[in-house]
Amino acid sequence: MAYCDRCSRWFPHDRAREQHYVDSRMHHYCYEHNTHFNSEAHLKRHYQQSHAHEYCATCELRFNGNDDLWSHFEMNHHACRSCFKLFNNRDGLRKHDRDVHTRCTDCQRSFLNQNNLNQHLLSNLHNPSTLTCPGLNCNRSFSSPARLVLHFESGTCPSGMTREELNRLVVRADRNNVITNPSRLLCGPSGCEPPATTKFWATELSFNGEAYECFLCHATYSTLAVLNLHLQSPRHESRIYRCPKSDCGKEFVALSALCQHVEGGSCGVQKFTQVRNVMDSLTRGFNAITIG
Repeated sequence: MAYCDRCSRWFPHDRAREQHYVDSRMHHYCYEHNTHFNSEAHLKRHYQQSHAHEYCATCELRFNGNDDLWSHFEMNHHACRSCFKLFNNRDGLRKHDRDVHTRCTDCQRSFLNQNNLNQHLLSNLHNPSTLTCPGLNCNRSFSSPARLVLHFESGTCPSGMTREELNRLVVRADRNNVITNPSRLLCGPSGCEPPATTKFWATELSFNGEAYECFLCHATYSTLAVLNLHLQSPRHESRIYRCPKSDCGKEFVALSALCQHVEGGSCGVQKFTQVRNVMDSLTRGFNAITIG
């Protein structure tokens, strides 16, 4: 025989008494610890605080193991299994994944650093191509200002826009020198202009016995053609663009490089309202003109 002290009842055996504990509202019993609690609230608090129980307090459900519990959390409660944290909504989990784990929640991909993640988030996977090229006879669209600028700088736009012409337009538009460095520009009574582009060409005399060497930076290349591609690039031109954040100090030869720096958020410059306004104005300026 087995006796229930709380109910003053006898049962034919221990198993019958345990079933009584389950069925009766008078009992709040934990089988794993063989312990009675005064109320259901006390029992639930015990489930939450004890490491022996896998318990979801929100749903008031118990699980057989930690994996089952965290699968439930991930499916229903915006959980980070790595940090054992729960978030109130999906946006909270997304922000946590980006800031702490450099992880894209939508794609379930992790990245080596924050810059790589930011570039991924700016890609066509997450951003529709809404910036239409204003160039004459060009119907291409792009997902970010940096990609549109790269299109112009590459010289492939049917409008005939080049990097040199783009630099002139931007320098004239940036009258307060938020993103351009006046010390590297040619300024006069009528305004500022970027320095003239100097073209260099190498000959067979650039071969140093082992490779073709750039006489400006001493970088070496396997062929003369590759060396000349290097010389025709903006690598050695004046860094007329600068990051507007005073404690960053980075300078850039090409506008596309500055745009990528801002969009990447590596120095936090994108958080400044003035910078966002300049970049938005730049984009609006592209869309407001017809190039060609």
